[in-house]
Amino acid sequence: EFLLLAFTDTRELQLLHFLLFLGIYLAALLGNGLIITAIACDHRLHTPMYFFLLNLSLLDLGTISTTVPKSMANSLWDTRAISYSGCATQVFLVFFLFAGECSLLTVMAYDRFVAICRPLHYGTIMGTRACVIMAAAVWASGFLYAVVHTGNTFSIPLCQGNAVEQFFCEVPQILKLSCSNSYLREIGLLVVSACLFFGCFIFIVLSYVRIFTAVLRIPSEQGRHKAFSTCLPHLAVVSLFISTSFFAYLKPPSLSSPTMNLVVAVLYAVVPPTVNPLIYSMRNKELKDALKKLIQWI
Repeated sequence: EFLLLAFTDTRELQLLHFLLFLGIYLAALLGNGLIITAIACDHRLHTPMYFFLLNLSLLDLGTISTTVPKSMANSLWDTRAISYSGCATQVFLVFFLFAGECSLLTVMAYDRFVAICRPLHYGTIMGTRACVIMAAAVWASGFLYAVVHTGNTFSIPLCQGNAVEQFFCEVPQILKLSCSNSYLREIGLLVVSACLFFGCFIFIVLSYVRIFTAVLRIPSEQGRHKAFSTCLPHLAVVSLFISTSFFAYLKPPSLSSPTMNLVVAVLYAVVPPTVNPLIYSMRNKELKDALKKLIQWI
């Protein structure tokens, strides 16, 4: 088994941590669950943009369910242990869901690009078949990415103890337990991953440069406002995802400490899945109307 990093050793603070994470987890379940239900039940939201948003909410639910419940249970029962298979499962799901979210945000940027820069061809390019294929590619690429990384990580011999300096099984912390030089292969894979992540980032940036150029050419102010309102939530989600991930893995070594690593992990693994539903529902009138109807019906 592995031993995860505890937020605190004081019993009262452990219970406080449990209650805090429970509130965050329930908020994430409620927000993402409402969005999934609203999109599935309201036929007006059966469009490519909301189809991809539904997939994003599913990924967010998976992400927060992978890390938070185990940490809550450990705080409640005053333990740090996680089984070897449980740790491997966490690593697989974290890679699967984060890679899927990165790919999906790239696809959503492409969807907004086609909607604004190629509006006359939108129905043809983003047809039902194309959307299903893109969504399937997102989930399949995340799965393959996770299989390769998880298999490679746990094929490395570990001889530096079993204490993971994080509240979930995070690969950089597991590699610190590896024997000398045995982690170089995984480092190579992480470098390739960083290049793919950077490629998605560049594609999103270029898409939004084209989008903003096209929006500024729209003559009516109402048209510009409508175009911006469909793009800003996605841009906010992308910014949150990229900024927290970049800071987590590219922060200076001088800032690395167990406490800082813990805070940063919460920022990129817990905050985005909780905040994303709020970001999308605040700026989107169609989604707000569907959520109001759903809540009234409930």
